[in-house]
Amino acid sequence: MKKIADIITRFVDLFYIGPIRKYIPIQTFRYGMCGGANMLLDLILYFVIFHFVVRKQFLDLGFVVISPHILSLLIVFPITFFNGFWLNKHVTFKYSPLKGSTQLLRYGLSVAGSLLLNYVCMKLLVETLHIYPSPSKAVTTAITTVYSYLMQKHFTFRGNRTE
Repeated sequence: MKKIADIITRFVDLFYIGPIRKYIPIQTFRYGMCGGANMLLDLILYFVIFHFVVRKQFLDLGFVVISPHILSLLIVFPITFFNGFWLNKHVTFKYSPLKGSTQLLRYGLSVAGSLLLNYVCMKLLVETLHIYPSPSKAVTTAITTVYSYLMQKHFTFRGNRTE
């Protein structure tokens, strides 16, 4: 695992050049690159699972019916959750002194907070302030990204030293 993490870190660091290096700390850059890669994985997996695995079909479990978009989300979420955790633990915040189990629990709490923040922001922006959903989602994503980075840095992987 360490070798894979080192390869990923070296690859990410290839893009840490010029003006980026001047204005963005390496840890923030790695967080952005890993998060962006995980988000891209999420989008690709969601598309493939929604269209080719779930095939836009409802799943009737007898006591509840799960819509295809929610079922796809339920399938993809654990994959990107653990992938995001692994990237944060081994690439972005690899020098955190906390135990892995503590980090995983805190990461789960942080992700739950992000989901709640997404929900509250979208409800506020779309339903209360009557802003269109797409721009609302863009603002919400920006807010959630900042929240998530601060949570990872100061809570989930607290005590991480930088290089």
